[in-house]
Amino acid sequence: MDTSKRPLDGITVIELAGLGPAPFCGMLLSDMGARVIRIDRPPAGADGGMNDIADGPVNRGRESICIDLRHERGVETLLRLVREADVLIEGFRPGVAEKLGFGPEMCASLNPRLIFARMTGWGQSGPLARTAGHDINYIGLSGALYAMGDSNAPPPPPLNLVGDYGGGGMVMAYGIVCALFEAAKSGQGQVLDAAMSDGAALLMSPIYAMLGRKHWSVERHSNFLDGAAPFYCTYRCADDKFMAVGAIEAPFYRQLLALLQIDDIDLSAQWRRETWEKIKARIASRFLERTRDTWTAVFDGSDACCTPVLDMAEAPRHPHNLARGNFVTMLDARIPAPAPRLSRTPPRMASAVPCVGDQTLSVLQGHGFSGAEIDALLTQKAVFVQPETA
Repeated sequence: MDTSKRPLDGITVIELAGLGPAPFCGMLLSDMGARVIRIDRPPAGADGGMNDIADGPVNRGRESICIDLRHERGVETLLRLVREADVLIEGFRPGVAEKLGFGPEMCASLNPRLIFARMTGWGQSGPLARTAGHDINYIGLSGALYAMGDSNAPPPPPLNLVGDYGGGGMVMAYGIVCALFEAAKSGQGQVLDAAMSDGAALLMSPIYAMLGRKHWSVERHSNFLDGAAPFYCTYRCADDKFMAVGAIEAPFYRQLLALLQIDDIDLSAQWRRETWEKIKARIASRFLERTRDTWTAVFDGSDACCTPVLDMAEAPRHPHNLARGNFVTMLDARIPAPAPRLSRTPPRMASAVPCVGDQTLSVLQGHGFSGAEIDALLTQKAVFVQPETA
């Protein structure tokens, strides 16, 4: 294993500052070795006193150059950086990049190998393309949100994991790597249209497949993966903490009941939906007899697929997460370590998060800007630096 090398070493990504899925995608690419140059907006009244980049550790591994893209010279500066980049990531509404003067056609004329990756909620086309939205809206339209939660309550937002990060940032990172692989063979870049609504729908592919085969019902909380089944749900314990049960296969279900010391449930009835409510009540009453940690000890090392539900303070301290190194400390916080793991060229996270404009001078100098050009850009307020780097 050569830990000094990473899969995306030598790849340069320009990331236009934003929130949510695009920065998450930039984090994934940076962890895998890409050089990520983040184009940050000047704060209001930008005359020093720059703020830290939002999202904290998610923005690790960047070089921050602060450019005013509403300024003609600012756009010219960006386009000079584009000439040497492999990827550009932007998260504007459709047409904004073109209006500002650095749309896909302009960038392709300067760098035919460029992957122009566009992150939006609704995509570059369609009736909703130019309207605002957030994760909850995108997953609502995909069918994902309706499928979650109890039938007696409104669908609960699953944080912003499904749209922003799963269907958005991760799908975009996958698309970028695919486009880079193709460009290495063809020598040509392309435009990547990544929409969170598209990605959220994609994540639902197995559920839609089960629906098509009549193994799934559109009625919420009536299916084996949505909390209705007694063998795939969470149970409250005596201390108001929870255990997660995922004993889908018959041997696992049998072991679950055995360790719960329940012997009056018909194992052959596991998949008969009309029995689920009664069985769940029986199992629930048993879990309420002991604390979560007591039950954790009972099920430890078994194949009953029964594990504790940990909060975000507890998860980093769990023995399995500790053994795997699944959490690391950054900026005095415990955060998830990079994933997935590669045997020869593993990912590696940077240890620092830049402030806005920290690398303005070094990035410009590294791209051939002369001292006189940099001074002119600063004077014209097309670019900005942190006061201590000026």
